[in-house]
Amino acid sequence: MGAAQRHATTRDLRRGNRSVLLWSLYFDGPLSRQELAARTGLSGATVSTVTAELLAEGVVVEAGAVDSDGGRPRILLRVSVDRHRVIGVDVGETRVRVELYDLAMNERASADRPLESGRHDVGPVVERILAGLDEVIAAAAVDRADILGVGVAVSGVVERAGAGEGGALVHGQTFDWHAVPLGRLLREGTAAHPGTDLPLHIENGATTLGQAEMWFGAGRGADHAVIALIGSGVGAAVVANGSFYHGATSSAGEWGHTVLQVGGRRCRCGARGCLEAYVGAEGILDRYHQARRGRPAPGADEESALAALIAGAEGSAAARRILDETAVYLGAGIANLVNLFNPRRIILGGWAGLLLGARLLPQIRAAVAGQALRHPYERTAIELCRLGPDAVALGAATLPVERFLAAGGTV
Repeated sequence: MGAAQRHATTRDLRRGNRSVLLWSLYFDGPLSRQELAARTGLSGATVSTVTAELLAEGVVVEAGAVDSDGGRPRILLRVSVDRHRVIGVDVGETRVRVELYDLAMNERASADRPLESGRHDVGPVVERILAGLDEVIAAAAVDRADILGVGVAVSGVVERAGAGEGGALVHGQTFDWHAVPLGRLLREGTAAHPGTDLPLHIENGATTLGQAEMWFGAGRGADHAVIALIGSGVGAAVVANGSFYHGATSSAGEWGHTVLQVGGRRCRCGARGCLEAYVGAEGILDRYHQARRGRPAPGADEESALAALIAGAEGSAAARRILDETAVYLGAGIANLVNLFNPRRIILGGWAGLLLGARLLPQIRAAVAGQALRHPYERTAIELCRLGPDAVALGAATLPVERFLAAGGTV
């Protein structure tokens, strides 16, 4: 082995040790050096050397002390949450939401930029993302050099076409996005906003929701889970053996476009009978519109209209019937997840999923029980997302955190 190879191997080992310790401190800290050695399997000497480096760099800080058995108090360590910031962007159906966090994922600033109903042209989306970035950075009074990166959650398939974030191509069939180079467009900017030079991480929105729930919410501790995102559209993130399953071309998880009824309702993707056409907010409201002979649900947007439909179910037979049908349709879709993936947990999230789940979860569980195979169903918990309707942006913000931890705290 040559000198260059030995140097690379030593550097990789050092970075790996730093990463192992940072992951443990981030999720389980504060911890003493002795606890770190026990949890990670690294030697006491290695833990002492590496933590000394991380303390000197300000990546890790002391967090008090605890008494030890007959000896000196043990100093506790944790990841410094104030040294860096991260940003998450949710490119949703009706708005672009931008949120800035510290490393403890406390929100420090947010911005909402509405999208014109039914319009997702790439130019206006890029404009709103860049405007939102400027707004939250100014509101939080943060130096751009302290921002680890920006995670951007989008609807559709994110193809890693080339090196770096500029090579990510977004295929969003329901938005009529075909191989959109979103990273490059955010770099180039618009007439009103210059492009950003912050590190970019682009990912499917169901996956970012899934990561948020797996890190901080209902998915913690589960190695096999499915996180279902229901808004206007429908998607899912599949976790197997603790890792997200992306598929051969990163399109795994398009649960909303599995067929519920052959030749059924027309879906936004152009096909017929997709699950999304029955349980996505747009599909539910369209079915309600038809049930009321053309009269829509009251509300200025989909969120308020779906909330009004649910609230009015006590006094409206049509609303009650639509919700009862939705519980059955959603139960059939979840039963397919149970039978296909045999997860320990299925977590229902997204703004529409939370609205529906708050009222229909017992009915949904009963519908799943009637259609899933008994053995896997009895070992599957069906729960609601714990992190609220903004978990997609929160999950997007974890993408630069994940990169930071994996790199051993280097920027």
